[in-house]
Amino acid sequence: MQLKPLLSIATTGEEILTQKAEPVTVFDQALRTLADNMLSTMLNANGIGIAATQVFSKAAMFIMASNPNERYPDAPLMAPIVVINPQILAASAATEVGVEGCLSIPGQRLSISRHCEIKVQFQSLDGQLHQQTLTGFVARIFQHEYDHLQGITLLERVNLMATKIQVTQC
Repeated sequence: MQLKPLLSIATTGEEILTQKAEPVTVFDQALRTLADNMLSTMLNANGIGIAATQVFSKAAMFIMASNPNERYPDAPLMAPIVVINPQILAASAATEVGVEGCLSIPGQRLSISRHCEIKVQFQSLDGQLHQQTLTGFVARIFQHEYDHLQGITLLERVNLMATKIQVTQC
């Protein structure tokens, strides 16, 4: 297996993390290379997801790759999924608080409320459209990475949560 180059990860305070991503319109080798490099970067950092904005790209793309590691020992195992131009079509009323970390906020873990179930739509690297219903930890990863594409980090999510009063459990 050939190692891919590692990309720099943006950290708190960098402007790219506050910007909305731009829709991907060209599905070419450059996009596949970016996805490969993002995956290598994420795995090297013991992440379970990474958004393009975290590696200084404005592409509306992220990778989800849940796997048990030192940061998430109880994470379920799933093959990496490249998610392009994602949308959340529906979300359950039920939410659950869980502890999350972020590669862009090293050394911090915060309690974040997320929807227990979401219906999503996205494109894959070949441009094909997919719809799925995600639950539990995988739904949490999707929502976390989706936030990055909206210019929202865990720090902003905590502030947004402070304005909500009611949390219903899964």
